[in-house]
Amino acid sequence: MNFFERRARLKNANALDLTPKRVMGEELGENNLVLILMPRFTNRFVKKYIVPNLKTPYVKIKLDTLGSAAWLAIDGQKKVGAIADELTQKFTTETDIIDRLTKFFSFLYEQRMITFQEILDSKTHRA
Repeated sequence: MNFFERRARLKNANALDLTPKRVMGEELGENNLVLILMPRFTNRFVKKYIVPNLKTPYVKIKLDTLGSAAWLAIDGQKKVGAIADELTQKFTTETDIIDRLTKFFSFLYEQRMITFQEILDSKTHRA
């Protein structure tokens, strides 16, 4: 599925009905905040010859408490709406959780840190 097909599929979908799936790894940092491990390089040549000489092959992206809780709630089975319900109960002082979560998941998808199960399913149906 090319970029335009994915964009059209996601544009027509309700964000709360999508099922996020992690693509990147993570570490738990201080205060149980998540650090997403994003590879510094994706080029095969660079990965083979330069990455072994680096201190770490990853860029660590630190998430806040809501982002960490959302990241840890992603299991490939729960929809964004179910994750939002869980986090609404957990963070009772937050008022705009659904809006923040939809923007957060959109950002993660644009940066290729997550994908959505619906996109993966549509790829397998086309083959």
